[in-house]
Amino acid sequence: MPTSSRTKTATAGKSGEAKKTDTAKTTRRQRAVQRKVDAADRGKPKPKASGAMQSGARRYPAPPFPKQHHPKPGEEWAIDPAPLYDAPFWQGSGKLKDNVALITGGDSGIGRAVAVLFAREGADVAIVYLSEDRDAKATKQAVEAEGRRCIILRGDVARRAFCRKAVAETVKAFGRLDVLVNNAAFQVHSADFADLTEVHFDTTLKTNLYGYFHMAQEAVPHMKPGSAIVNTGSVTGIEGSKELVDYSMTKGGIHAFTRALSGNLIAKGIRVNAVAPGPVWTPLNPSEKQAGDVSQFGARTPMKRPAQPEEIAPAYVFLASPQCSSYITGEILPIIGGY
Repeated sequence: MPTSSRTKTATAGKSGEAKKTDTAKTTRRQRAVQRKVDAADRGKPKPKASGAMQSGARRYPAPPFPKQHHPKPGEEWAIDPAPLYDAPFWQGSGKLKDNVALITGGDSGIGRAVAVLFAREGADVAIVYLSEDRDAKATKQAVEAEGRRCIILRGDVARRAFCRKAVAETVKAFGRLDVLVNNAAFQVHSADFADLTEVHFDTTLKTNLYGYFHMAQEAVPHMKPGSAIVNTGSVTGIEGSKELVDYSMTKGGIHAFTRALSGNLIAKGIRVNAVAPGPVWTPLNPSEKQAGDVSQFGARTPMKRPAQPEEIAPAYVFLASPQCSSYITGEILPIIGGY
């Protein structure tokens, strides 16, 4: 046998013995670590359940909430406790100075909080809403209290003609359009997939997908380089929700729409991004869930509470302002409470 072959055989034999020794040492070391951790675990008291996480500028409500169930489309004035939207700790610094923003679903919830912060950053605001007149007037007053102008536009974003009119009215009132926030949504759970009717499915798609498409297509011709579109997605579009098959489908579609449209509009200098919130205390959910479920809304998040609208709105300021996000487009920003 050639010398090289004898050497390889010997080496292989020694290697096998060495491997056995090494693995035995590693096994003993792992078990020693295990025994130490087991002993430490046995000596520790079981942790008590902690309350809702509070890490913001003020303390936010946590479950259980009063049991309540509201008729669609849901109205903010009727919700207990009232959603927090005014962000009194937020100091404006001109991030959207003299811009014009059109916000669908802007009468309440996330839309209202975004309208207020946009105004505080120097923007005039057009609010699109379905039928919640009282909420829309309250949002208008809140925007005007920030020293900016506001118009409110009542109509259904699922209808192309209304979207065209809304954009035209905004440009007529303010002379320009710099930011579109697609936020209007329809959501009703269906525990059994067999119970999801075509009318239900169609209503969800028409509002959540057609509405975004119509508004974006009508708005883009009026936008200049530096403008932005911010869409509202959802954690359900990332993870899915077994009782919200149709809604999850539309939110995943919104995420894809965001990425695709961003590439399409790069040459025009228009950025397109999305915010994907987890549970947020807005009129959408107390009008979607049964009273007992509403009482525990947000309790299963790691933070053990839903977000308040004012905790989500700063993300929209960030993505709308060219001062903050000029190199960001096609992104989905999850704000989901630690999922």
